[in-house]
Formats: sequence, structure tokens, C-alpha cells
Amino acid sequence: MRTAQLAPLAESVPPKLYGGTERVIAWLVDELVELGHDVTLFASGDSRTNGKLHPVWPRALRLGRKGADPNAACTLLIEAMAKRAGDFDVIHSHVDWLPLPLLRRTGVPFLTTMHGRLDLPGLSEVVREFPEAAFVSISEHQRLPLPEANWIGTIPHGLPPRSLQPSYEGGSYLAFLGRLSVDKGPEDAIRIARAAGMPLRIAAKIPRAETAYFRKQLEPHVDGENVQLVGEVDEARKQPFLAGAAALLFPIKWPEPFGLVMIEAMACGTPAIAYRFGSVPEVIEDGVTGFIVDDEAQAISAVKELGRLDRRRIRARFEERFAASRMAREYEIQYRKLIARADVR
Repeated sequence: MRTAQLAPLAESVPPKLYGGTERVIAWLVDELVELGHDVTLFASGDSRTNGKLHPVWPRALRLGRKGADPNAACTLLIEAMAKRAGDFDVIHSHVDWLPLPLLRRTGVPFLTTMHGRLDLPGLSEVVREFPEAAFVSISEHQRLPLPEANWIGTIPHGLPPRSLQPSYEGGSYLAFLGRLSVDKGPEDAIRIARAAGMPLRIAAKIPRAETAYFRKQLEPHVDGENVQLVGEVDEARKQPFLAGAAALLFPIKWPEPFGLVMIEAMACGTPAIAYRFGSVPEVIEDGVTGFIVDDEAQAISAVKELGRLDRRRIRARFEERFAASRMAREYEIQYRKLIARADVR
């Protein structure tokens, strides 16, 4: 099949540092090419892909020229797709709602994978306006706020098993990987590690909007020993960071649509201790690949139980459930169904 993949422009594909959506798109494109498909990626010009890159903006917005207008970049993305829509059998959008008016008019089968939260005002009105638009969720929980959407499937993320190698040693610290914002729970992670008597290493970006929060609530606890801030990590540094941890702490306080870091930890053989929010019960198998807890007290107790988890089994469950090849095959099935329906019409 000739497929188009529309990527967000905030980060390159794959991202240089932080960025889950763009990383998943990179894996998906490469796996689809491996399956024999002709894939064109519409993304920033600093992206790297085994498919055909159609650059629509010179550099990822977050790391590019300061003050660049994201709406201008998105306008060019939509126009590029409008000009080339007829080149494809199916169009796969990863940029939420803005392309929908164009996509419904191209006559080309299309679907949209939703990568973010959907419990926001106004989304129901958009869904009702586009009843024919096909959507894919990344967890069953993610789709709950919009039951009226045309959901054609849930396809959990997957990553290439070779990209992260496991370690079967016990690990000497607890790890936190993600944004330093309230909803990700870094304050809880600090308290959990302190109460459990283990060092905490934090690999995270500090969003500009969260600078004051970091300075006031987190920085006073970063002492370089018991709590270390290692900053954002790229793929090369992520491997030893996760593999060397006794567990990933994932004390989220929001309806997490998926939580890519949980399967990245699993790929390293590292269990996760995660709060019971959003997609967590769909990703973590309690007592097998980690522990699902309801509060700090349960998380502290879970740290003491890490020794009974088998890191080899964690890696095996990752390979069985969350390999990128499985993700690509499931999307391939949806593409074929959309094309078949269009042919019938």
C-alpha cells in the first residue's frame, strides 16, 4: 500500500530528546516499510526515516527558531497533504483534529490516531461534525470521554525489541522519566523513594510553563545524591538509565492515554510501580511486570516487593505484547479495511 503518515511538527521524527508520539511514528513507519509498504512521512526536515521524507518545515519547532508560529507550520503540513493526497491509498494522521476538514474532502481513505487526552471541552462537537472520520485509540481508557466517536480499533504502542536491551540485575535506584509537571507525580516519586530508603534519579524535561513549579516544589529536594536530576535523555542514555533501575516510578495523577515509558522500562526488564490511572491497568500486569498501586503507602510497600518479580519474564511479556511489529500489523489490518470499504462505496 501507498501510505502517508502526518506527524506533529513540535519534534522531529524520531525526536532528539523528549517526545513519545514522534518516536512511535518513527517505529511505525520503519516497520511498515519492513512489511513492504510504500510510506511517505510528512514531518519536519530534521526527521530520519526508512520511508520517504516529505519535509514541510525546516526543523522541529521546539528545538528550532525561537518564536516560530506553530499554526504557520501546521498550515504548510495541511497544504502539502492537499497537494499530494491522490498519491496515496490511505492517509494516517497523528495530528489530532486540524486536518479533518481537508481529509474528508480528498476522497482518500483516512484514519486518525489520537495520542492525547480526550476529556477536554469541545471535542464532542468536533466528533459529531465528522461522523465518518475513523479514529484509533491507544488504550481503551483513552476513548471513554468520546464514546460517540467512530472508533475502529485500539492499537497499543509498540517499540522495536532491539532498540532497548534488558538487564537482569536487580538495579540500585528508582527511576523517574517524563515531564516535570504536577500530573506526572514527581513530588510523589521523591517522597516514595525517600520513604523506601532508595536513591531517585530523575530524567526529565522542564517545560517552560512548569519552571516556577520546579523551582519551588522540586529543586529544594534535588541534592545530587539521594535525589539526582540527570536532565533529558536521548535514546543512547535512556538504555542504561532504565536498565540500571530497580523500578520505574510512574505516580501519575491524570488520565494517561498510554504511557510509553512503561513499555520502555519493560523492554529493559525493569518493573514499574504505577498509580491506577488512565491506561495503567491495560499496560502493567500487576505482580508480573510491575505493581499497580493506589497511593504512596502502597507504592512504598511495592518497592519492598520488587525482589519477587522476574526481570526475564518482564522482558518476555514486553516482546509478546508491545513489539513494534505487532503494532504495524494491526495498523495494516485497519488500512486494508478502510480501503475495502472505500472500494465498496
